[in-house]
Amino acid sequence: MNPSARTPRPTPTPTLAFVESPVQLLNVLEWAHAQGTAPSGRAPLLAGVPRQSGRAGRAGAPADPAGPQAPGASAAAPAPDRLRIVVLPPTDPMSRGQLRRMAGLARDEGYEVRWQEARGSRLAPLRALAALARDVRAARRVVVGDPFSRYVQLLLTLVRSEELVVVDDGTATLEFAAQTARGERLVRWHRIGRGGLPARLRELAYAPVSATARRRFTPAAGTGRRIEVFTSMPVSVHGTMTLRVNDFAWTRARFGPPRLTRGTDLVGTSLVETGVVDGARYLEAVRALALRHGATRYFAHRRESPEKLRALSEATGLEIVRPDLPLELTARRGPIGRTVVSFPSTVVHTLPYALTGTGVTVAVCEVDPAWLTGSASPRAGGFLASVTESARDVQRIPVQTASAAG
Repeated sequence: MNPSARTPRPTPTPTLAFVESPVQLLNVLEWAHAQGTAPSGRAPLLAGVPRQSGRAGRAGAPADPAGPQAPGASAAAPAPDRLRIVVLPPTDPMSRGQLRRMAGLARDEGYEVRWQEARGSRLAPLRALAALARDVRAARRVVVGDPFSRYVQLLLTLVRSEELVVVDDGTATLEFAAQTARGERLVRWHRIGRGGLPARLRELAYAPVSATARRRFTPAAGTGRRIEVFTSMPVSVHGTMTLRVNDFAWTRARFGPPRLTRGTDLVGTSLVETGVVDGARYLEAVRALALRHGATRYFAHRRESPEKLRALSEATGLEIVRPDLPLELTARRGPIGRTVVSFPSTVVHTLPYALTGTGVTVAVCEVDPAWLTGSASPRAGGFLASVTESARDVQRIPVQTASAAG
């Protein structure tokens, strides 16, 4: 066989990113912008994405748009110095819809995006692992959006790269830094102390994979491995970790400034869906905040159930908005209220960066310990308080304000 006729070996992928949520994909774009490895500059995306229509009074989820390319399709073959983004989508329609929109923005920026189904059937995770194995081993740098993800931890067992970047900007980043500093196993804060015997057996079976991931995230000195945490959260790094602040420079360069309305907007949370906060208490708190602050719109979290949102709309008269992009982008594009009120969540840390210089005030309402469910993690109350106390450039609303509707 003529050697010159052989198919050339693929160029190793310098940077491979794994994301499982819309915000994680946004944070990868922010990281690439901060890293200085983004494709050539473009004009601000003022009209690149249709504006959010906003109305979802019946709390219906939007369609799952196909996006600029069908699932599995790729943009042009990446150059050797390019970032390749792999989307591992969840199964819920809201997250998938937002992820497709974000994937479209990433492709418009010049990145290659691969849509890889890894859920939905018993064999899907194994098929995805087989499909990704070569790229994972070839990557010179790996970026992950959720260090607590079991699937990401499984992929880490294949990683040969010496450089690992964590860009998760959820409140769980606080717990990630603390747990790795203490050498503890990685467990999401709202699951600590919860679960019966079946959960403990699953954890035991998964322990070898979890231990390998923990070692990758906390390399010993002298190993040559490097860990970077890219976040808006006020974390303290340790050991060989380095920290880079995510100030949402890409979002501010590409969108806005937004048009401001005269009213107040409320931001929803999935604390009810995760079993942390009682549903009836949450509804009453939202009603009280809406009355006190004159709010007219409620920006729903992508995990909030249609039934809960319907009850909120009927009880408060609020217009329920189900954003088709992460709230940081939705707020930056506008229109947005001059005051944005949220319960303790990621956005009380990210929105002040994204909305810098716009005149928008971000406020956070404390969570009354009485709102917590009987099955909430013993860690829940203290963790939510720490999210509130560590937020920068926000107003704090005492819990009493949201404890009475009068």
